[in-house]
Amino acid sequence: MPFTVYLEPSGHHFDIEPDETILDAALRHGHAFPYGCRSGGCGACLGQLLEGELDYDTDRPAPPAAKDMPHGTTFFCQARAASDLIIEVKEIVAVESLTLKTLPVLVQKMEQLADDVMRLYLKLPQDEHLRFLAGQYIDILMKDGRRRSFSIANMPLNDHLLELHIRHVEGGDFTGYIFDQLREKDVLRIEGPHGNFFLRENSTRPLLFVAGGTGFAPVKSILEHAFTEGMSQSMRLYWGVRSEADLYLDALPQKWAQEHPDFRYVPVLSEA
Repeated sequence: MPFTVYLEPSGHHFDIEPDETILDAALRHGHAFPYGCRSGGCGACLGQLLEGELDYDTDRPAPPAAKDMPHGTTFFCQARAASDLIIEVKEIVAVESLTLKTLPVLVQKMEQLADDVMRLYLKLPQDEHLRFLAGQYIDILMKDGRRRSFSIANMPLNDHLLELHIRHVEGGDFTGYIFDQLREKDVLRIEGPHGNFFLRENSTRPLLFVAGGTGFAPVKSILEHAFTEGMSQSMRLYWGVRSEADLYLDALPQKWAQEHPDFRYVPVLSEA
């Protein structure tokens, strides 16, 4: 029997099945909950249980972020409903205004930035645009029904040509296909935008970014958009890779540091 979850302070509500988590049910009904790892490790999905009873998978250990949390703090990616619930959560209003699209895209250009990093430029059909927030990602839809997620590396101003940074994974079917078989002018199918890692433009707090490898891609989108919008707060980027050769666009953040006095770039090498 499904239960009902009521959201504060928005007043929204949705049905939830006993075998699905609160987060999964919320996303299924189109509610933009904050989340990250979906395994209870990052704490991005934290909220408060105001009324009702929850059910957790007792085989799972308590998430590390659960320590020292106030009573009623709930990991929505892990908790299931055992009754009707009233919960408090900060829904992401900006995401709700975007339209999820499935589109064919033309591989306009391929550029190998490092031994194991390929930059793809994907052109949308004529008269089509993908409205997204700086930092979000798209899914590439494979013919067998599987999908692969990649962050959008360009800023939202250019919503007709998407830039992706794809790292070759040893033994990975899809990334092997990108490096060995994909050619310019080939056609792929994408779905997006997805994700709630994006720039909060109304915030004046300092921005601190810690990126590893091709995790630089969404940070690039955010920083370029922030610079274009004239955001003036302090910004710091720590980009971690193995060796200097893995800093595949190193000249770009160096250029930002020269052009923007409040931006600082720190490359971090594990095998210097």
